[in-house]
Amino acid sequence: MQHTLEEFLRALRAADVRVSPAEAIDAARSAAAVGYADRELFKDALCATLAKSRDEVARFDETFETFFARDRFSLPPPPPEPSDADPSVSDDAAAGSPLAQMLLQGDAAAVAQAMEAAARRTGVAEIRLSTQRSRMTRRLLDEMGLAEIEQIIANARMKPELEGMAERLDTARRALAAEAQRFVERQHELYASGSGKALREEMLAKKALNADGGIDPVDLAMMQALVKRMAKRLADRYSRRRHTANRGHLDVRKTLRKSMAHGGVPFEIEWKIKKIDKPSIVAICDVSKSVAAAAQFLLTFLYSLNDVVDHLDAYAFSGRLIPVNAILDENGVEGAILKVLQTIGFQQTDYGKALEDFCENHLARVDRHTTVIFLGDGRSNFADPRLDLMHLIQQRARAVIWLNPEPESYWGQGDSVMNRYERFTHVAKSCNTLGQLERIIEDVLRSYVPH
Repeated sequence: MQHTLEEFLRALRAADVRVSPAEAIDAARSAAAVGYADRELFKDALCATLAKSRDEVARFDETFETFFARDRFSLPPPPPEPSDADPSVSDDAAAGSPLAQMLLQGDAAAVAQAMEAAARRTGVAEIRLSTQRSRMTRRLLDEMGLAEIEQIIANARMKPELEGMAERLDTARRALAAEAQRFVERQHELYASGSGKALREEMLAKKALNADGGIDPVDLAMMQALVKRMAKRLADRYSRRRHTANRGHLDVRKTLRKSMAHGGVPFEIEWKIKKIDKPSIVAICDVSKSVAAAAQFLLTFLYSLNDVVDHLDAYAFSGRLIPVNAILDENGVEGAILKVLQTIGFQQTDYGKALEDFCENHLARVDRHTTVIFLGDGRSNFADPRLDLMHLIQQRARAVIWLNPEPESYWGQGDSVMNRYERFTHVAKSCNTLGQLERIIEDVLRSYVPH
């Protein structure tokens, strides 16, 4: 049973239920304590040991039911043998194959046990891709002895007295193949359904946000979900206040102050606490056609960092600049870009005018605690880029970061003034994938963590 428990823990990890080595040991102890006779008690004991959140409880329940499901094999009753047939002849013909005898006798329980044993020997649980299912099914059937079954059927068809047995065995063979296919599909669901999705997400994390032809709606939905998970992962990492409890540096003044109540005896020791400042972010996004998708993902990312970001002010422009916090709150990030485009879209991109609007109306939002993030390609249609205003923002801000969906080799070419804006930024990077966006935002958050 230990092997079965280990496979179940592997299935849980594939279902995104985190199981540490220590928790695996606790699960084994829980199983030994409650035993395996009572299914519900066994399930509850493992769930209490391994699932650490409501989402993990739901995934645990689903994985448990799938892993320990033992549906009865649906082997149909074989056609009856002719009344004048000699049973000993059929028995002799199938004597060399234990699987053939189980099928002819309709022993579904024995066939199920043989299939699970063959699956362990062939490593069916190592399946990773949906394209492996057919090959794994054939390998499983071969390990069970399908080749012998097929040979027995072929030989029996050549003898009139064994024709009935051949038909019975062929019917059972088809049922066995269907059961093997369902068995492999269940293993794929347990161990590989997440790997295919992870592979797809890995590809989407590298997909260009300004790709020609736009982003497929299906990919867009998956990328939106991926952005939110990335943000949640960063929020979990940086939202907690780091402090040293009962260790680290002694806070002498607080310790002495508390000791006054005890005649100067330091009964209560106080330790210094490291506080993490939450970032204050101003996001200024170009929403012209070439970079609108990147702007949408950046805003999704930032708005998903609620626990980390102290304050977020978002602005969008193509020609004129407008604040979009209210639009985001009312329409959500997915619908906000369309609303913004309806308000200021289809204007000629003018970075200088956008900087004027920001400095005239919103510059007070920027102080020494603020990180300003620009997102745009820096192409201003040969208008005045207002470098003086960029310099002013740089002087007031904690940091100015510019994310450009274009490669650096394009900066300064044509109507691009990116090479001129770069002088007034602390960081200017090409950012055209979700993976790059995640790394840059993490660098921003890390800069607020004391070392």
